[in-house]
Amino acid sequence: MPTQLQSQANYAYRQFDHQINKKIAFREVQLEEDLGRIQSWMNQPHVIPFWNLALDLENMRSHLEKALADTHQTLYIGYLDDVPMSYWESYWAKDDIIARCYAPHPQDQGIHLLIGEPAFLGKGYALPLLKAMTAFQLQESGTEKIVSEPDIRNQKMIHVFERCGFEFQREIQLPDKKAALMFCDRQSFMEQWG
Repeated sequence: MPTQLQSQANYAYRQFDHQINKKIAFREVQLEEDLGRIQSWMNQPHVIPFWNLALDLENMRSHLEKALADTHQTLYIGYLDDVPMSYWESYWAKDDIIARCYAPHPQDQGIHLLIGEPAFLGKGYALPLLKAMTAFQLQESGTEKIVSEPDIRNQKMIHVFERCGFEFQREIQLPDKKAALMFCDRQSFMEQWG
């Protein structure tokens, strides 16, 4: 089981979820602190088919250095009760490959995620975590839409996105996968979740 974070002062977002009775938090990825953790998660059997980043430590370092330098996205570690257990990428859709698939508003944001720790799988945590990240992104006042493009084969994740309020638009072809283009607009999210 992963250890708790020593200092919680660097969380970018925190909330308590009453449905699962747990604290949810996100903090930005720090290369040295998170390299081994993310590399381990990307090599988990449930992650490999959808992320295709089963890299050794050296290649994962190069990948993360490039990702952290990319100003169109911010990488996060997600926590439940101060235990690191998930990886997130929040990105600006207009500067992402997804912009080739629809006409993004300049403030549209997107989400990539994975639950890395196997001990947290199958316990109903994906939806509360996704709701929290969506709420976090909607703190940006200009953002009216959150987009996602889960792998079309990942029906469990597509179902979680739908339960969160994302609506399937169409199937799209991205360089690394066939995906489900999904949108969640601010108004419908707030109506559903307050």
